[in-house]
Amino acid sequence: MTLLIEALASIRAFFELGGLVLYAILAVTAIMWALILERLWYLLRILPNSSEQLFAQWCAHNQAWHNEQLGVRIERWRCAQLRTALVSELGQSARRNLGLIESLMQALPLLGLLGTVWGMVHVFDIMTVYGTGNARLMANGVSRATIPTMSGLVAALSALYLVYWLRQRVKNDLHRFSENLKSVPQAGGHAVPHDDLPGR
Repeated sequence: MTLLIEALASIRAFFELGGLVLYAILAVTAIMWALILERLWYLLRILPNSSEQLFAQWCAHNQAWHNEQLGVRIERWRCAQLRTALVSELGQSARRNLGLIESLMQALPLLGLLGTVWGMVHVFDIMTVYGTGNARLMANGVSRATIPTMSGLVAALSALYLVYWLRQRVKNDLHRFSENLKSVPQAGGHAVPHDDLPGR
């Protein structure tokens, strides 16, 4: 219990030393990490099920159109359009909030710079009133100028690798899903390459 109280006191002192901008950095960081965790949950648990459902939908439509015997080229064109729509639908869900996460990550260093400017203004106010003779007050102002910058950079760097990993994971999963769709036999029992589609 004593360690918890001391930790909370240290955190409170840190925020008081860094100024109000630290609270904004904390809020943005919390939102960013909440979105990252939501994307991790989606990619690891929900996306595989969504892929299976869309794949089953693709197979059902493909078989139904093949039974209609509309002709090879018409069947290939309809399959290509459906495949594009399914990949786009899955990609839209998989990429949701990734742009927002990147924007929040890029905003954190800027909030740190805002805290730096705020702290320097505080230093100049102290110099105006007390001159350069009060070292303690000037050190407090310098702390307000440097701690937010450090905090913003550390918060942004904490998510840098995961954001890159999320982007690559989405790209690889969508490519794998598209390849799985193209591997399903079409038009008389043969998989249709992209170059053999109408209009290509």
